Amino acid sequence: MRLFAAVLPPDAVADELAAEVARLKRLPGADRLRWTGRPGWHFTLAFYGEVADELVPGLSERLARAAARTDPFALAVSGGGQFGHGRALWAGASGDLESLRLLAGRAEAAARRAGLPMEEHRRYKAHLTVARSRDAVDPHPYVEALADFTGSRWTVTALTLVRSNLPHSGVPGEQPRYEAVGRWALGAAG
Repeated sequence: MRLFAAVLPPDAVADELAAEVARLKRLPGADRLRWTGRPGWHFTLAFYGEVADELVPGLSERLARAAARTDPFALAVSGGGQFGHGRALWAGASGDLESLRLLAGRAEAAARRAGLPMEEHRRYKAHLTVARSRDAVDPHPYVEALADFTGSRWTVTALTLVRSNLPHSGVPGEQPRYEAVGRWALGAAG
């Protein structure tokens, strides 16, 4: 199964981001982007790719330990940017980014200890993807519009293991489906 570890924003924060995304969709050229739906909004901590069923229990055990060793922390969706010359538009984060990076590092280490092959380590960049494009799109109007956006601050209290079910129908615009397969409280939250 295709898995990743993530921090999921609460519904109230997703509502605020939805209002901001609705505003972005009214900008010229927005129809050239494939907008990510609310179920796909998350801060990925570590992407694991295809994971054999027999490795999931060990990964889950190690993620539970990683969560227990990380205290709850404050986070907000804030600002934005792009990757790949306009191929991905994202909202950023503010708050205790050091704790978020620490949790991401622990989620990556959990995978290595569970026997999952991980790509070369890269510095963690907190982002929540809001749109993608197959072709390069000028991201500047969207990044500028996101620059002043800051959602409500919330306390991150859990690490979630998410299964990503990619679309297979071939229907244009179909979104992946996401399913939480494990959730562990952070530190004192447990």
